[in-house]
Amino acid sequence: MSGLITTPNLEQPDEFYACLLAVHEERSEEESQALNARLILTLANHVGAQAILEEALQVAKMA
Repeated sequence: MSGLITTPNLEQPDEFYACLLAVHEERSEEESQALNARLILTLANHVGAQAILEEALQVAKMA
């Protein structure tokens, strides 16, 4: 299995960013945080590989 991809890899980054902003519109800070948590867990489930998820946590911690 390969490692975490840290170079740009989104097919349509601007479109994704616009969707991400739109889904947060008119939500409270608490609702946005809960939405982000659900998104993270959904994507983590999709990735599945513990080693990749741990590597992502380390990368995010250093950012």
